[in-house]
Amino acid sequence: MSAGERSFSDVFQNIVRDIQEIIRSEVRLAKTEMKEEAVKAKSAALLLGAGAVLAIFAALFLLLGIVYLLALAVPNWAAALIVGGALAGGGAAMLFAGLKQVKQVHPAPDRTIETVKENVEWINQRTK
Repeated sequence: MSAGERSFSDVFQNIVRDIQEIIRSEVRLAKTEMKEEAVKAKSAALLLGAGAVLAIFAALFLLLGIVYLLALAVPNWAAALIVGGALAGGGAAMLFAGLKQVKQVHPAPDRTIETVKENVEWINQRTK
């Protein structure tokens, strides 16, 4: 065997080592993608929580004042109903904005899954 030739076992070991490294790289990529998605989920959860807390405080501090103001023009029950409906609309808008962000979170590492599929296909083609 000349210096430029390699034995079958050497080539096979290199292939196995390369495949192992590809798999390790894919796992690292998946971990990175999962961290990125966790950050998105955290941001969306914080917005949802902040929106809910703000809606509660708004109801507590502004409701009474607005009800008293409206009670000058309409009966007390009607004033309370008007203010409650307005707060429900504002709270709903915040909740829908938070839900929209939650839908943008992808729990599965799509890019990694796709590249793993490509790697498996490439390996299948090479071993035939």
